[in-house]
Amino acid sequence: MILIAGPYRSGTGDDPDLMARNLRRLEEAAWPIFRAGHVPMIGEWVALPVLSSAGADGPLSPLAEHVMYPTAERLLQHCDAVLRLEGASRGADQDVAIAQERGLPVYHRVEDVPGFVPEQEVVLTR
Repeated sequence: MILIAGPYRSGTGDDPDLMARNLRRLEEAAWPIFRAGHVPMIGEWVALPVLSSAGADGPLSPLAEHVMYPTAERLLQHCDAVLRLEGASRGADQDVAIAQERGLPVYHRVEDVPGFVPEQEVVLTR
């Protein structure tokens, strides 16, 4: 399992549309990671439903600070590596620091993930 880390809330001015755009950017790395034989993971995929089920109205809720970063930290106990995408992000930097403390590989380009296959070389069969 590879945690995809990068900006989510950072640099958005808390604009929901910009946060959604950042999440889509993180998600763009999911398919190449899956094609490479790994399970992609994004902390927000877990943290946002946790917040919702706790009654919070999203990542700007005061409860978010008790869920967002701790979720990524907990996920890293189960991850084999981190893909750190470009862009300023305190949370993604924390993810990298935790990964490095645990001796996990940190990749900075999806092309560096072991097993990466360029899209044009992918052959889908049933």
